[in-house]
Amino acid sequence: MAPPTRWFEDIEEGQVSEFGDYLMTQEEIVEFASKYDPQPFHIDPEAAKTSFYGGIIASGWHTMAALMRMLVDNSISRESALGSPGVDELRWLKPVRPGDRLRAKVTVVKTVRSRSKPDRGTVHNFTEVFNQKGEVVMTLKGMGMFRCRPVA
Repeated sequence: MAPPTRWFEDIEEGQVSEFGDYLMTQEEIVEFASKYDPQPFHIDPEAAKTSFYGGIIASGWHTMAALMRMLVDNSISRESALGSPGVDELRWLKPVRPGDRLRAKVTVVKTVRSRSKPDRGTVHNFTEVFNQKGEVVMTLKGMGMFRCRPVA
C-alpha cells in the first residue's frame, strides 16, 4: 500500500508522523554487514560475544537503510517527493540487536518554498528511530524536497 499523496502545501511545521514496525533479524544483520560493513561485531557471532557490544549488532548504515524502507512504505509520497539533498547530525545512540523492532517518529521542523523554483519546496525534519522498548537508537536531521500542488 502506497503512502498518501502529500504535496508541499500539505506539510506543516510541527507536524508529527509515527510509523513502522521493522524487525531486524540476525540473518539480515549479517547479510547486510557482510556486504557493506564487515566488522566482526556485525558478522561473526563468536567474535561479537567478546566485543564491546557483547553480541551481534546491526551496522548503523543498516539501521539507516531500515529507516529509509519505513519512510518509503509509510511517508514518502510517490507523486510529490523529489528526493533529498542530504541529512545532518546522524547519530547512532544505542546498538540495534537481532530481534529489535524499529519504528520512526518524524517531526517537521521547517518548510521552505523555493524562490527560484516555485513549483517545489524543502521540508526539514527531525527523525527519531526507536526500538520495541521505546529507546531511541538513532536520530538525524533530514531534508526532503516535494512538489507543490498542481494548479488546476
